[in-house]
Amino acid sequence: MKRKYAVKTRFSFTGTFFITAESKAEARKYVENHCGMVSDCNIHSSLPADTVDWKFPVHPDKAVLGIRKEA
Repeated sequence: MKRKYAVKTRFSFTGTFFITAESKAEARKYVENHCGMVSDCNIHSSLPADTVDWKFPVHPDKAVLGIRKEA
């Protein structure tokens, strides 16, 4: 008989945002406040095009964090 299992999984993308800013602190703030990604792989930023560029892989790293049988 087949059973249902909950498999906790993490996907992570590691890439680089190239930011034009006056300082490291400002560059960090720009990324924290204006850059993101959604699960359909759309990398986005609300910064002007001449301020930001990026390089991210299309395939994430995957880690299975745990597994349990569902009741």
